[in-house]
Amino acid sequence: MNAPYPFTAVVGQEDLRLALLLNAVSPAVGGVLVRGEKGTAKSTAVRALSALMPSVDVVSGCRFSCEPGAVDPQCPDGPHEETPGVQRDARMVELPVGASEDRLVGALDIERALAEGVKAFEPGLLADAHRGILYVDEVNLLHDHLVDLLLDAAAMGASYVEREGVSVRHAARFLLVGTMNPEEGELRPQLLDRFGLTVEVAASREPEQRVEVVKRRLAYDDDPDGFAGRWAEDEAEVRARIVAARELLPQVRLGDRALTQIAATCAAFEVDGMRADIVMARTATALAAWAGRTDVLAEDVRQAALLALPHRRRRNPFDAPGLDEDKLDETLDEFGPEDEPDPDPDNEPDNGSDPDDDPDGGPDGGGPGGGGVPPQDGPHDQPQDAQDTPSAGDDDPAESPEEPAAAPASASGAPEQKPVAAGEPFRTKMLSVPGLGEGAAGRRSRARTEHGRTTGATRPQGALTKLHLAATVQAAAPHQRARGRSGRGLVVRRDDLRQATREGREGNLVLFVVDASGSMAARQRMTAVKGAVLSLLLDAYQRRDKVGLVTFRKTGAEVALPPTSSVDAAAARLESLPTGGRTPLAAGLLKAHEVLRVERLRDPARRPLLVVVTDGRATGGPEPVKLAGRAAGLHAAEGTASVVVDCETGMVRLGLAGQLAGQLGGTAVSLDELRADSIAGLVKDVTTGTQNITRRAA
Repeated sequence: MNAPYPFTAVVGQEDLRLALLLNAVSPAVGGVLVRGEKGTAKSTAVRALSALMPSVDVVSGCRFSCEPGAVDPQCPDGPHEETPGVQRDARMVELPVGASEDRLVGALDIERALAEGVKAFEPGLLADAHRGILYVDEVNLLHDHLVDLLLDAAAMGASYVEREGVSVRHAARFLLVGTMNPEEGELRPQLLDRFGLTVEVAASREPEQRVEVVKRRLAYDDDPDGFAGRWAEDEAEVRARIVAARELLPQVRLGDRALTQIAATCAAFEVDGMRADIVMARTATALAAWAGRTDVLAEDVRQAALLALPHRRRRNPFDAPGLDEDKLDETLDEFGPEDEPDPDPDNEPDNGSDPDDDPDGGPDGGGPGGGGVPPQDGPHDQPQDAQDTPSAGDDDPAESPEEPAAAPASASGAPEQKPVAAGEPFRTKMLSVPGLGEGAAGRRSRARTEHGRTTGATRPQGALTKLHLAATVQAAAPHQRARGRSGRGLVVRRDDLRQATREGREGNLVLFVVDASGSMAARQRMTAVKGAVLSLLLDAYQRRDKVGLVTFRKTGAEVALPPTSSVDAAAARLESLPTGGRTPLAAGLLKAHEVLRVERLRDPARRPLLVVVTDGRATGGPEPVKLAGRAAGLHAAEGTASVVVDCETGMVRLGLAGQLAGQLGGTAVSLDELRADSIAGLVKDVTTGTQNITRRAA
């Protein structure tokens, strides 16, 4: 097996390396979430951390890593009163995105249970990760049922398994480290809050630093062991420093002034709950210990806030992460100490080097309070408001006096409208796809899933994945006399096995087709339209959907955003969407048809939901109304679930959106009816295409 890439050989990424080291010093910090674009050494740095973790003492033969002298009294392998302890390296356990529930929490040994009548429990990854690192790459793609199990284990420090007649509890305290690419979608807030720290990483834009990255990677690929050997001394220094910081940690004093700064900072950024305060306190203490100090300084509190608060501050999912550093400095100054002492270098432990001899600040790497990591070159890259000036288009001459004149005409002769800001998002009604799907786990439409409520049993087609124990026993029971059953065991053959069928929810592909023509810009309608689409995007984010955006205006349609799991990217495209020109409705529907055709080839199991946002007018091209009807018929023929959001306003309405919905085989809903708390009371069910009247209290 090749030597892992050395932690100290990672170029740049100071924040990432510091966050990982702080968790190595104080596992109570609670782990770290690494967010960033692909190819930024996220996984490399995390895997390299395991080599720096101090070894642990465990009870010999215990599969649950009990600590000698402090054993878990409920350990399934216990009791351990006289069992000796052994030392081993700290484990880093990787949780694959596609892992099953049984693999994560453990499972009943079905073969022994049926053949011997013994309830034998096989530990899962949570047991392996106890007192080590649990690493989840692409954590934002983890299925919801696994996220729920992780939340329970992280909250209680233990894993409880209650299934198939087995009741097992074992300790599961681990350092949770996750990496993700935000372009693939965001994390659920509950899981996000379980990560102590978060770090945003990006590739350097400095050519010299990029060259160094390539040189080191090529050298490692050519000779992994030789490359690791050249960094062995640096690795040993960092490992020794982690041990020294752990020993110093209990002596670090967190004064009242520092606690006041922490509380004031959390209050200023309106974080929910008290976990942020606790994490900041632990992080500031770890920073002081890493710097070799016994007092927490204001600079430790500041660095702790930058690491612990960005993912906890109250914000819209479409807002960019991060903190307002000016606001942070103002808060720290307001509640800062009156006469904070400077750190005394004479009281710092001797790490075998003089920081003054190193222009980069020695092993601290120039971090705040000396709290950095071994020196590397290059800075860490850190990750628009539309003008609200709607105006009428050329196919709707009605224009209110308050509206500004249209922008100068483009080369095609159609007036170009400036983008308008979106209205405030709101909670929308539930829109779903009819029938029973088999797509990726989500929260929108009914689906057959591997995880969910059990609805029945069937003979397995291929490999058995989810055993329906009761149905299997029932199928085998009538044949026991003929099979010569003896003793306690139950004779089960393959023909008796039954697969559990389960029903849950799936995520869909929600494709928005947005009318950006001049008629939509008239009477300042686009602000409300964008607010409605933004609300639907927020709903798609919460229900784990993929989203795409097609817009049509002037003479054609374009794919503003190909289908993606990043709803914030769709929100950004929506915000900058220009308007004006005629209404080529047919072109928009045909473009949507092409997008859905390609997506069906890529992911046949993910069912689409077409959301057309328009007033129903069709004015672009020859015979625009007839062509729009034909294009809508293509979607209806393929059974695509569709909803038309009717944007028509005013006293006189033509009802064109309702006609379009009929041609699509879907339903129409007005902007007012789209609100989940609408008092209008008209609820249109996309699964049946029928209209139900529901009375709501004001």
